[in-house]
Amino acid sequence: MQYELSYWERESFLNNIDAVVVGSGLVGLSAALRLKQEQPQWKVIVIERGGMPVGASTRNAGFACFGSMTELLDDLQVMPAETVWQTVERRWKGLQRLRQITGDTAIDFYQHGGYEMFTEADTAVFEQCAGHINEFNRITADITGHKEVYKVVDDRLPRFGFNGVKHLIINQAEGQIHTGKMMQTLLRLVADAGIPVFNGINIDKIEDSGSGAVLHTAAGWAIHARRTLVCSNGFARQLFPDIEVTPARNQVLITHPVPGLKVEGCFHYDRGYFYFRNIDGRILLGGGRNLDPETEKTDQFAPNEKIRTALLRLLHDVIAPGQNVEIDSWWTGILGLGPVKKPIIEQVSANVAVAVRMSGMGVAIGSLVGTEGADLLLQQ
Repeated sequence: MQYELSYWERESFLNNIDAVVVGSGLVGLSAALRLKQEQPQWKVIVIERGGMPVGASTRNAGFACFGSMTELLDDLQVMPAETVWQTVERRWKGLQRLRQITGDTAIDFYQHGGYEMFTEADTAVFEQCAGHINEFNRITADITGHKEVYKVVDDRLPRFGFNGVKHLIINQAEGQIHTGKMMQTLLRLVADAGIPVFNGINIDKIEDSGSGAVLHTAAGWAIHARRTLVCSNGFARQLFPDIEVTPARNQVLITHPVPGLKVEGCFHYDRGYFYFRNIDGRILLGGGRNLDPETEKTDQFAPNEKIRTALLRLLHDVIAPGQNVEIDSWWTGILGLGPVKKPIIEQVSANVAVAVRMSGMGVAIGSLVGTEGADLLLQQ
């Protein structure tokens, strides 16, 4: 729908803007808070195309995780060790920053640990992981301050009631959060800082005028700002077609409350492509995009029945066998991936910067990426 701005709208809300942040997810709100903290006199606004943050920030599983062993071993096959562990350190620092900004109580942070499951068919992979535990613990101790991050905990298997799972390795420093409460807290902090969030504004194009940025809206009018930071993650190519961000869709379900639920903690399976956790007496389960990778390279919210069938099979056959577990609802979330697991935080022109590509670790690294993106604008 196209419409003209009134004089009041233009002069009261969209005049003399020092900085615009595009995207009201974790990265965008963290960036806005940083800008206002460092430059209290600036007029900072946040633009969001949805009625609420739409993408990954309100659609993820709420894993406060920074590295399962199979993921890190895979990364070490294709990336220099120094780069892999620098990435782990950034994730860890990002999680601590998020907790510092919001407080643990406000986001329901619980350090129940992050588990990795191995079936009989995964025995070789498990043995490879077990053989690297001492080495990984030595490295992660320097990063996290925890002396024993990774540990084989097969003795805990009976408490969870899984079927066909032979081994568990826990990352004892990982935890979980309530994603919705995280975003509510950040939105409240942004409002308290005097930063307005304008929802329902879709940006079609951003131009650098030399003296500032011009954001052209789908409604037919433009927003002028001295500087702009785009934090749209998996949707970045809609504004910058050449940027190295590939959208990736994840299918997610949540059950109705499960009487006597045994699951507690965050769990990864099949190199992290499948994941589940407890929340409010329910099971949240998602992933499986590796079963249909080309179809799931999209920024469109839609179901994939092949993957949803696999998720249901995993739920009923492995996670909660013999239990009458009913599905409450499904949804999809859009990640931003790339050829390397490294965010893009850079200037795309003199007055426009991006902070995108969280590589599926937005909860861990998002607040740090937002802060670093804001620092680029502060240097202009």
